[in-house]
Amino acid sequence: MTETAQQEWPGHPPYPPPTPDRFTRFVHRVWYGSPVWAAPTALLVCMGGAIGYTMASHPTEAGAGDPPTCLLKYTTGFVCPGCGGTRAAWYLLHGDLPAAARHHALFVFAVPFLLYLYVAWAGERMFGRRLPQLNLSPKVIGAFIAAWGVWSVLRNLPWAPFTSFYV
Repeated sequence: MTETAQQEWPGHPPYPPPTPDRFTRFVHRVWYGSPVWAAPTALLVCMGGAIGYTMASHPTEAGAGDPPTCLLKYTTGFVCPGCGGTRAAWYLLHGDLPAAARHHALFVFAVPFLLYLYVAWAGERMFGRRLPQLNLSPKVIGAFIAAWGVWSVLRNLPWAPFTSFYV
């Protein structure tokens, strides 16, 4: 507890900090003991794997039960919030921005921001070069999540003009 809090509550003993469990100690040991390039490289390898899977699976020609498939859409028929994201990524990788936006406009909107966040984080972590940070307030994040929720509901409505959102 801070001195100020102790002054506010004079009769109470200070709160001892919690001791971390074994898993937390393990994660801290790995994080602080790993080379500075390990986390950015691991994330880059994961992104490369996702891109490779997207390119190999050709999601634009996949049928309803073919991989990659969405378990929610396959079992309920509803379009999930991320539905169309893999196809949008495939079209983005092929430079077809209108088709990508048609499949998942919010994903296409978010990609440049996510890439910039990665480059800024990796550049600072690996090379010590600090790029201007994106300062997203809780209101901006909340508005984006709300827009994503509205988008998810609208694309499941069976009436025109909402049927044009169906993928």
